[in-house]
Amino acid sequence: MIRRSLTALLLSCWLLGCGLLNAAPVQAGPVDWQEVAASAEGRQWWDAGSLRLNRQGNLTVLSRFQPAAPEAAAEDEATAGREARPPASSLYVMELDCGQNLYRDTSINGLPQWGSSWQAAGNDGLIEATIVAACAAGADLLAGF
Repeated sequence: MIRRSLTALLLSCWLLGCGLLNAAPVQAGPVDWQEVAASAEGRQWWDAGSLRLNRQGNLTVLSRFQPAAPEAAAEDEATAGREARPPASSLYVMELDCGQNLYRDTSINGLPQWGSSWQAAGNDGLIEATIVAACAAGADLLAGF
């Protein structure tokens, strides 16, 4: 419940900062996290309920990344008889150019990233999977642009 509230608050702050919302109260919708296949780098989710088409005709989506726990820390916790605590995750608002398979982070943990540049996913399987899944889910939005 707290995570949903925090996610909604961060997304609302980002939208206010971008001028996409007026100052009127907003109602937070449910978060629909979709996890992509985990990798050695960590885990990543995207929020199906946050898919939007912006003025430039690109999709925007809220995503969450959790880095993998360092093996040494996990081993230390295990030898101490405690369950390893997962690393903290970060929230990103990604703008996706589905036609060119590019992305840019427009907000990280609620802080706008003004002037962020377009990037290819490169060898980052988590970002690539997020782009593919979010673009597939947003195909109807893109078709109407």
